Amino acid sequence: MERVPILKIGEVLLVSIQVDLQDQTVLALQEDLAERIVATGARGVIIDITAVDIVDSFIGRMFATIASMSRLMDAETVVVGMRPAVAITLVELGLSLGGVRTALDLEKGMRLLGAALPAAGPAALDGR
Repeated sequence: MERVPILKIGEVLLVSIQVDLQDQTVLALQEDLAERIVATGARGVIIDITAVDIVDSFIGRMFATIASMSRLMDAETVVVGMRPAVAITLVELGLSLGGVRTALDLEKGMRLLGAALPAAGPAALDGR
């Protein structure tokens, strides 16, 4: 079973889903993420689903569960990169993803959490 990597960027954990989401992968992600929130004291979680083409009702519910779990541990969740087909599927399945904020991309998701992306390279240092 593949694991979804969880990266730490400041006070935010970034979950970039680049694998096919199977039920077991999502359950493992839920456990791994809970452990990382506690270990790092993260105050935000961004789940990047740009590479996700298809969701089913179980995976949609798990996103809502992850957001609820994160909130209980004092971390807000933002899902970024949702494709139109995924949004349509979630609506057709009747899943509202309560408690999950969304943003079009990572930068906007970081802004929603009040976090800044780290500066990249020398151009960022001198304001260019």
